[in-house]
Amino acid sequence: MSKRVAVTGLGVVSCIGNDVNTFWNNLIQGVCGIDYITEFPTEQLPVHIAGKVRNFNPEEYGMDKPFIRKQDPFTVFAMAAAYQAMNDSGLEAGRNIDPSRLSTYVSSGIGGFQTIQREVGKMIEDPSGQWISPLFVPTMIADMAGGQIAIKFGAQGSCIGIVTACATATHSLGEAYRAIKHGYTDAVIAGGTDHCAIAIGAAAFGNARALTRAEDPKHASLPFNADRGGFVMADGAAVLILEEMEHAIARGAHIYAEMVGYGSTCDAYHATAPRPDGTTQARCITQAAKEAGYDAAKDTVYVNAHGTGTQLNDVAETKAYKLAFGDDAYKLHISSTKSMHGHMFGAAGGAEAIATVLALKNGIIPPTINLDNPDPECDLDYTPNKAVKAPLTLGLSDSFGFGGHNACIAFRKL
Repeated sequence: MSKRVAVTGLGVVSCIGNDVNTFWNNLIQGVCGIDYITEFPTEQLPVHIAGKVRNFNPEEYGMDKPFIRKQDPFTVFAMAAAYQAMNDSGLEAGRNIDPSRLSTYVSSGIGGFQTIQREVGKMIEDPSGQWISPLFVPTMIADMAGGQIAIKFGAQGSCIGIVTACATATHSLGEAYRAIKHGYTDAVIAGGTDHCAIAIGAAAFGNARALTRAEDPKHASLPFNADRGGFVMADGAAVLILEEMEHAIARGAHIYAEMVGYGSTCDAYHATAPRPDGTTQARCITQAAKEAGYDAAKDTVYVNAHGTGTQLNDVAETKAYKLAFGDDAYKLHISSTKSMHGHMFGAAGGAEAIATVLALKNGIIPPTINLDNPDPECDLDYTPNKAVKAPLTLGLSDSFGFGGHNACIAFRKL
């Protein structure tokens, strides 16, 4: 017998807020967190803007200075988001949940990028390797965020680090949902994290022509806009607590929404470009919507789009919605919150899942800001520029990553 899955905790670190309330309020007000990079020199780099996490004090999230000093920022961000989400949920291993039934599915698209950049630089300067940190490997590997979170919260169930590029957090949430649904665990700390907006990230993604060269940071991330020229890098982390419904009800937990569907496919097409006809992306969306019991006659649907602002993604994604929903695609309420918080890589799906859950809970659709010149090929309702109120019943969030990784998750309003 399959179990129902509740969302009982939320946590986020981003360029538009280092707590959930700030993040949400900025989303619905259309606040853009993208700005000029001041953390490192950019004069010789191809891009000068990013969504950097600022005004962030890790010690406010239960971490001490020695821990912070030893970790890559991707792990510190993840720990802060998990700390918020666990506090929000009220879960505590050994008190109201069996530690062996509390699992962790938090990972990163890349891992300790800053640590890799620093330690490789040492190796180039001195090929003897004598100055390489003994903590290099356990600091940079992508599964370490989840590992450290499990240690912090005593989560002795599965600890799984899924790496699917920009779909990392969405796949982590989807697989966590299945683990609870089929009875393997009672609750999962799930989400994603990344810290890629550093010099080597700007050079790598910039040289790959994936990033916009726009110089105005407040008008640079342009999903579904005819003037779009690529995505904007952003840092951060986002974690949700998924919990078996009866377990959550029995302990009197606050429940934000019910997670009700998950789809996962692969383009099997190209390392970085999406399948242009949208067929595999559509199948992923259809899987999630079908499992969620989508009914076109009854449901009012919000979709948090992958919406990167690249030429290829936005057109393929629009085609995918039309294939998945037919003429009813024009009834969907869709938006790309990346227009405000940029592309958070492995954390993106987590932040966007939080946006989806809160859109359902509050009946408010965050906008796609900067949508002042819509692409004629992207002709669905992408909620241009201003938030919209609607009696939402079903929310979907999809993510597509390099390597052709596609994931879509679904939530229902309770």
